[in-house]
Amino acid sequence: MKYFLDSAILDEITYAYENWKIDGVTTNPRHIKTSGKPFFTVIKEIASVFKGTDLPVSVEINPHLTDAKEIIAEAKKIAALSPNFVIKIPCIEQGLVAANKLTADGIRCNVTLVFTPTQAIQAGRIGAFFVSPFVAWKENNGEDGVEYIKTIKKIYENYNFKTEIIAAAIRDGSKIAQFAEAGVDIVTCGFDVYKESFASPYTGHGIGIFSGAWDGTELGEW
Repeated sequence: MKYFLDSAILDEITYAYENWKIDGVTTNPRHIKTSGKPFFTVIKEIASVFKGTDLPVSVEINPHLTDAKEIIAEAKKIAALSPNFVIKIPCIEQGLVAANKLTADGIRCNVTLVFTPTQAIQAGRIGAFFVSPFVAWKENNGEDGVEYIKTIKKIYENYNFKTEIIAAAIRDGSKIAQFAEAGVDIVTCGFDVYKESFASPYTGHGIGIFSGAWDGTELGEW
C-alpha cells in the first residue's frame, strides 16, 4: 500500500519524503491556504522536492470552475508546470467530462470529492489515474467509511478498472490498517496522523522497562 501525505506545508512534505519514504502528495485549496503562500508558489516548491522522481503530486484546479472546457484549459496549464502533477478534478458531471478528455490527451487526473460508489464507477470507467473517495467526512455523519471503500474496491475488481483508489480525508491512524486489510491502493493522511500511527503507548512502556534493565547491567568491554 502506498502512503501519500495530505499537505501543502513544505517542511512537512520534505521531512516525510526524506524520513518516511512517502509515495506522493495530495493537496487541496484548504491546504494551500494554510501554507500562507500564493498558490503557484506552493505547488512549484512542492514540485521542486520531487524533481527527478516519478512521485505524483495531486494539485486541485480552481473549484469555481464548473464548465468542462474551462476545467480542461486550467488543468492543462497546471499539468505543464511539472511532470509530477496529477490534476484533481471534482466529481461533478462536467468534471467527469473534462477528466475523460484530459485522460485521453495523456493528462493524469485524480477525481476527487467522491462520496458514493456510483460516482467512483464513472471515474474508473473513464480511466482516471486516481479516484479519491473521502472517508472522514462520511464517518462524521455516522457512515461506515471502511465498508464504503471496500464496496468501491470490489466494484473495481469486478470490472478490472485500472484507476488507483486513494482512501482520502483520513483522520484516524487505525483506519490505515483497516484499509490495508481491504487492499486499498493508497491512503492519504495528514502529517500528525502518520506520526501518531508510528507510535504506541505500549512501545513507550516497553522502552522504559528495557532502559531500566540496560542501566542496571554492566556493559563490559566492547
